[in-house]
Amino acid sequence: MNQKVQGVGMDGETRCVHYHTEKDIIAIKFKCCGTYYACYSCHEALAGHPAEVWERSRFDEKAILCGSCGHELTINEYLTGGFRCPNCGALFNPKCSLHAPLYFDVEKHG
Repeated sequence: MNQKVQGVGMDGETRCVHYHTEKDIIAIKFKCCGTYYACYSCHEALAGHPAEVWERSRFDEKAILCGSCGHELTINEYLTGGFRCPNCGALFNPKCSLHAPLYFDVEKHG
């Protein structure tokens, strides 16, 4: 993996103690520090500062890392990509969309 990812109890595909199903293989670059974390709980535990949400005007920036192949996706690619890596085809957890408002300026879903 070409990017360093922070996480609690993280494996080689960016799964952590908080999210560790087969499809929990993305890491998110946090706007506040420019560092990839396995999830918001890992950021909360390790970063030492509050998280900031990415503004819609910056959704073309690469801020998602596929834990399977290391490909970086833009926020738009991730949000509209059907929960699949465009590079290797690995499946991402669709339930991650429930947490999108913690990272990105989007509407909360159901």
